Amino acid sequence: MLPFCSAVFKMPRLCRVPTWLTLCIGVLLLSGCASSVTPPDRYLLPVNQDGQVTTTAQHRLLLRQPRLANYLEVDGIIMQLDDITLNEAREHLWAEGLGRQLEQRMRTSLGRLLPETQVLRDTASSDGLRLQLEVDTFQGRYDGYAVVAGQWQLLDAEGRTQNLESFHVETVLEEDGYPALVRALGRSWEQVASELALAICRLQTAP
Repeated sequence: MLPFCSAVFKMPRLCRVPTWLTLCIGVLLLSGCASSVTPPDRYLLPVNQDGQVTTTAQHRLLLRQPRLANYLEVDGIIMQLDDITLNEAREHLWAEGLGRQLEQRMRTSLGRLLPETQVLRDTASSDGLRLQLEVDTFQGRYDGYAVVAGQWQLLDAEGRTQNLESFHVETVLEEDGYPALVRALGRSWEQVASELALAICRLQTAP
């Protein structure tokens, strides 16, 4: 018979778990942790479909995708935490590139607000009045406002500037949270479209 101390020393060998089983258990544990991670929320800017868009148009407006400030070229929604600090959300993301969304929403809004104008995506072969947009600010702010700012430029078919103006719109959030922020940003962008429509209308009707 083996001494007691020898028997105790050999016991762990009888209970050793095979390597393959250890690996399987590790994979199952990791997959369980991964499945418990909550995916981020993704948002689209609201679309205003009010009003009728006519098919007859006397004018043509060409719109290219807005140029964004570098810090806006990200997936996360930007929140301004104080006078100098910006934060990109990790769990609240744009479902589509912000520049692409802004272009689509602007074309939809101007097409509704200017029924006698055909609003098209700008291409090299297109001919007509051109609208160029630069967006410097598109974010929530710590005091409960959605802020949109930048400038727009209207050019004729020869590339000559017809009008150049800055815009700055602040819209108060109706409640806390990112869904309310996205809706307020959408209302701010709609206000920019309204201001643009007035300027375009004045330009088209000028003698």
